[in-house]
Amino acid sequence: MCGTSDLDGPATPPAGAVVVQPEQDLLDVTNAAPAGTTFWLAPGVHSLSSGQYANVRPKDDMVFIGGPGAIIDGGHKAQYAFVGDGKNVTISFLTIRNFGWPGSTGQEGVVNHDAAQGWNMHHLTVSDNSGAGVFLGNDNVIADSCIASNGQYGISAYRVDGVRNVKVLRNEITDNNTDDWETRIPGCGCSGGAKFWEVENAEIVGNNVHRNKGAGLWADTNNTGFTFENNHFAANDDEAIFYEISYNAAIRNNTFVRNGITKGRSTDGFPTPAIYLSESGGDTRAPGPHRGVIDITGNVFEDNWGGIVAWENPDRFAGSPANSSTGYSTLVNDDVTLSHCSEESLMATTDYSDDCRWKTQNVHVHDNTFKFNPEAVGDGCANNELCGINGLFSNWGSYPSWSPWKGDVVNDAITFNQNNRWENNTYSGPWRFMIHQLGDEVTWSQWRSAPYNQDANSTLN
Repeated sequence: MCGTSDLDGPATPPAGAVVVQPEQDLLDVTNAAPAGTTFWLAPGVHSLSSGQYANVRPKDDMVFIGGPGAIIDGGHKAQYAFVGDGKNVTISFLTIRNFGWPGSTGQEGVVNHDAAQGWNMHHLTVSDNSGAGVFLGNDNVIADSCIASNGQYGISAYRVDGVRNVKVLRNEITDNNTDDWETRIPGCGCSGGAKFWEVENAEIVGNNVHRNKGAGLWADTNNTGFTFENNHFAANDDEAIFYEISYNAAIRNNTFVRNGITKGRSTDGFPTPAIYLSESGGDTRAPGPHRGVIDITGNVFEDNWGGIVAWENPDRFAGSPANSSTGYSTLVNDDVTLSHCSEESLMATTDYSDDCRWKTQNVHVHDNTFKFNPEAVGDGCANNELCGINGLFSNWGSYPSWSPWKGDVVNDAITFNQNNRWENNTYSGPWRFMIHQLGDEVTWSQWRSAPYNQDANSTLN
């Protein structure tokens, strides 16, 4: 996708389009036109480098089409390319580059900065920008585009009131987080190929997600109804898919190759998988598709640092000081508010305590192919006891003092009581298996036998 002729726009303007030459001021031309205008940007560099707020502000239903080689360049002087709340805007066949200030612009979006509704963005090259290349709002599509070498994320979806109905289709998402935000702000959770926050109903289909510094795709906090299908994930530094305190997803027919190696070789005490489920599971009360299940099926894993890890931190729940998603409660019970979950006397009741948790439950891992050659993975994998792990586990609950989940409560729940199942999978290579508690490695035979009973009808060669 990146650098191919597929991204070249029409050589002549569509009928009725306003032609914009590179020497014209795109802001002035846009501001002077009524809603619904179509613009054809002639080949060449259209500069928006006159200042920080030299940003295009589309009106409703405007269309921006680039001719072959049409570029919008911010010169690292303008912070954003397209801003505002105009609805149903279309942007296509443009290269959008050099917006924001390297190393200092974070949590900002260059295209659709305000996450406006109904934007259709396709056949774009969004590269070498600071912050996120593209922001997604309600009913947005980003398709058939090259999203490359942006400073923080390639794509980000966030609004204060949440985001609904997004499609990320057939894009190449590569080499993002060039500013290495996790080094600048350790533990920020703010980098990678794409980041989704409080998104309902996302279709992520047919993308090539590779070489991102951080996770490939990261859905963090109260996402629900995600479909990850027919994507190719390769050589992302961290996990290919990180699904965190979220609900209801299908992860099917994807390919995972050499993901997590950079993080895995430098991380002690916790395995780095290709797919990481952290306090995420199926619940019929959460909205969107795939209600009641996280279904992981039909995928091929080859020489990643690890396979699939399903994990639940006993100390992380709504109202807990250990919950890094400060200010959020779960999606499954409107009566369970953050203040209720923080109140010790209410936490002693079953209803409140149960629904204050994001649970790793109803995870179904089946009909996948796992290939693992430690020598091919390299980077010390063969001598690292945390390389090549598939796992289902928690750890010893200890915090806060009033938590009802101390000790082995969550270890037992995730292992025996929350309907998490591996079955009908095909493994080749010296895979390791971790279950019940972090660090408890078991043999293939033990993993499959009582009391765990995982991977019925699966094979290991």
